[in-house]
Amino acid sequence: MKKRYFLLLPFVFLACKSNPSVATTTTPATDSKPIEVTYKVKESEVSDFLKKLSSDEMEGRETGTKGIEKAAVFLEDFFKQNKVKPYFVSYRDTLTNFKTPAYNIVGVIEGTDPVLKKEFVVLSAHYDHIGLEKKQQPDVVFNGANDDASGVTAVAELAKYFSETKSNKRSILFVFFAGEEKGLLGSKSLVQKLKKQNFNLYTQLNIEMIGVPMKRDYLAYVTGFDKSNMAQKINEYTGKKTIGFLPKEAEYRLFYRSDNFSFYEAFKKPCQSISTFDFENFDFYHHVSDEFKVMDIPHMTSFIQEFLPAVTKITITPTEEITMNN
Repeated sequence: MKKRYFLLLPFVFLACKSNPSVATTTTPATDSKPIEVTYKVKESEVSDFLKKLSSDEMEGRETGTKGIEKAAVFLEDFFKQNKVKPYFVSYRDTLTNFKTPAYNIVGVIEGTDPVLKKEFVVLSAHYDHIGLEKKQQPDVVFNGANDDASGVTAVAELAKYFSETKSNKRSILFVFFAGEEKGLLGSKSLVQKLKKQNFNLYTQLNIEMIGVPMKRDYLAYVTGFDKSNMAQKINEYTGKKTIGFLPKEAEYRLFYRSDNFSFYEAFKKPCQSISTFDFENFDFYHHVSDEFKVMDIPHMTSFIQEFLPAVTKITITPTEEITMNN
């Protein structure tokens, strides 16, 4: 296995308002107690989505190929089915920095508050991977189930949650990036367009490689742990030790090596990636064996479920509580 650990990661999260799936509370809006979310993420839906996106049919989803075009259509159809609107004229955001046609897939759910809806939370993951092995061998498809169909699955489930619950006071931009494996091209292209629009970004939660659990006393880690209070706030919002510090993350400077960095560089706001890949629990990074069959679906389902109160809270707090550290 080639241990190339320097172009990984993208990750995500969620939001809330009064509806059947999010319990209402009489506590003040500034109360830090976790929100009770009654909405249940379905393991079968997590499994079906991940299996489809990481199938051989998608031919490894390399940017600019027929395989990733199939994945783009699948993601567009998902947004349509779940009533997530296009952010641009269509769901397709054409990359300005790639030699052949390539697209981010971008949807939006408008916030329910007349003031807070002008602020955006970005939930993202990259849907591209590295394509097909050129050497002749029995398996030539780099399916990228963990990297990063798992993150895309989480973002998709969050989109479904907010579409059904209408629980976000802030607007949410859902982004599936292309070109991450080519050097963060999709996120670099998109941020330039958003900057020209005076896009009002609050925070970005980028999800990548959550397909298998860690053997630690916390669920996941964020890249750039000390750069903001995001980890502390997520733990406050879930009421659990959801996020911990992974020393390897700092050692490999993962904050700078995923699509969160493009947003941070452009907006200087808390933009971080979330992952459960800890360099010990998965042997198939950029390997043809990164397939659906080695993914832990119960873990992925519980991961998404645990983040529902956190992302919900992020979208409804009356002030921007997640801030950069000095």
